[in-house]
Amino acid sequence: MREVADLIELSGALQDLNVSTDEYVRLLGYPRGHVLDGRARELADWARDWYAKNGRPWFYARQAENFEISGESVRIDGVSFTSKRLQKTLEQAQAHSVVLVAVGAGSEAEREAGLRWKDEKPDEYFFLEVFASAVVEYLATTIGARLCDWAEQHSMAVLPHYSPGYPEWDVSEQQPLLDLLKLTRTTEFPSHVEVFETGMLRPKKTLLAVFGLTRHTDQLRRLTSLVPCENCSFGPCQYRRAPYKRAPRLWGEQVTPRIASLDQNAEYTTNRRALKRWAAERLSMKKNQDGSLDAVFRYDGTTCTNMGRPLTFNYSLKLGSRAEGYPILEQRCVPAEGDAGHTAMCKYIEDPAALMADIDLEKPLKGERLNTVLSWLRKPSAAGCYCEKSSRDHKWGLVLETIHYSLAQEEITHDTERS
Repeated sequence: MREVADLIELSGALQDLNVSTDEYVRLLGYPRGHVLDGRARELADWARDWYAKNGRPWFYARQAENFEISGESVRIDGVSFTSKRLQKTLEQAQAHSVVLVAVGAGSEAEREAGLRWKDEKPDEYFFLEVFASAVVEYLATTIGARLCDWAEQHSMAVLPHYSPGYPEWDVSEQQPLLDLLKLTRTTEFPSHVEVFETGMLRPKKTLLAVFGLTRHTDQLRRLTSLVPCENCSFGPCQYRRAPYKRAPRLWGEQVTPRIASLDQNAEYTTNRRALKRWAAERLSMKKNQDGSLDAVFRYDGTTCTNMGRPLTFNYSLKLGSRAEGYPILEQRCVPAEGDAGHTAMCKYIEDPAALMADIDLEKPLKGERLNTVLSWLRKPSAAGCYCEKSSRDHKWGLVLETIHYSLAQEEITHDTERS
């Protein structure tokens, strides 16, 4: 740990990596309390062992030299960021400074996973990819714990971290945040990281974040959503100063901690801005009395031939309740009423009955929880038609990711209102 002019700066590689088995199992998509066995246990152990020998996890953190909230933006070292959620958190806690943090699982696991995929070993690819995601979560939590320990020694408290791509913070601001992070004081930035136009980072198992700092610890006791430690569910943290708990809704009434049914910080294959737009414009959902959900998604595309004839398909789904993890109970894809464009597709012209039967019979992930879409391996396809299975799978992926995104945002809003 280095401190420069009383401003904290941390950099290096984490030697003792102890990713929680429960967190790894959760990210793999298994239900809470599930115990891996058989082939799954073999793959999980292999991924953990491979990473222990070859992975290069890293971290960097530095306290900003200048910080202010001006109008509707947060200015950090002279750079403006726009995030209503981050700004509200910092204002409520009367934050006086922020710490910029970057963590990464390194590029080694990403390269190895890519090789496994090329070798047609999707299981090894998936388990290694997920373990690298678990490493990123572990790194963020561990650095947060170190900051908590440092802050307490200086009569301060650390606020929950926030990142571009989270709700109410556009992912396009990854680039200016990364540029700020690279303005190190006493050490070089520990890893090569770059940002694509979509906001995606490379290596992709990388996280950029902002932690707020406040001296008003008494204020945090009145803001239950920001109480350090009491708001953190990471049980084995050696720096814990208070037990994790939820504030009671009414005097004397205890509330059971609410467990998210969906990964609220999911990594989608689709840009979040597109998912947000589709959720608003193309998706409609209705909640039933038994807690189940009916969802309809409208897909507009074009044929790849015949001068690109427009076509529209409706995707209808029934999902189980939130308590069950939103299992996919029913799903169907059919041309929209009055659509004629689908009849101009090549495969339809060749054999209409066969193509429409394939479309009707395909129900990917039926019976699985909605969160499973995050780990569904499917071939990318930009085709707007439905002639090939890869194209149909691609569209189902877009539909399920949009529904996942919409429901995850509802969970985040619900949790914020409850806090």
